[in-house]
Amino acid sequence: MSSSTDIGRNIAEVTNRIAQAARKVRRDVEEVTLVTVTKTIDVERVQVAYEHGIRHFGENRVQEAVGKIGQLDIPATWHMIGHLQTNKAKDAVRLFDVIQSIDSVHVARAVSRHAQAASKLIPILLEVNTSGEPQKYGFRPEEVANAAREVALLPSLRIEGLMTVAPLVTEPEEARPFFRKLRELRDQLKTSLPNINWQHLSMGMTDDFEVAIEEGATLVRIGRAIFGERQPGRQVF
Repeated sequence: MSSSTDIGRNIAEVTNRIAQAARKVRRDVEEVTLVTVTKTIDVERVQVAYEHGIRHFGENRVQEAVGKIGQLDIPATWHMIGHLQTNKAKDAVRLFDVIQSIDSVHVARAVSRHAQAASKLIPILLEVNTSGEPQKYGFRPEEVANAAREVALLPSLRIEGLMTVAPLVTEPEEARPFFRKLRELRDQLKTSLPNINWQHLSMGMTDDFEVAIEEGATLVRIGRAIFGERQPGRQVF
């Protein structure tokens, strides 16, 4: 388990790697936001990350976030990054500031309904299955434009871009085609649906975030490089 010192050092190293990847392709590092993934991470270590400057956190499961976010009295931005079931949409609207994982119009409608009831405007990303893997959630690339047209009409939601999860690969470079596909899709959508804000590309995790940044990522979701390997069965909050 990472100590406070380890977490601080890891955050500094990841931040430096993000900056180097951005500079490599002549991007402004300010364009890239680190979303620190806190799945299975206890509140004490999340607090340490916050004390070392982290302001964006990502959770995969609403059930885990319910207890964790409630215990943490920190002015942070919480991102829902895992698959969202419609029966958890009400809690997701209450807990999260951003929902990155809208993977169907059905889910979008549920989030919209609860956001409207709560008088909340929720920034969302549309999740795209760029690899075509059957076990992954997300719209097929050819579905995104029509889905975006429908979702854009729903009240209390604001589309801000796209998200993808690349396949597990041996070498980071192997993930590049999937990141590039998301960027190219985003560029097409900017032309075909210019009234929607396509500013964000959420892609890249611990093993491949530098390649994702080279391909245009604005949000990278990193957990293991900051907190170390997850402890199976560990109490999370």
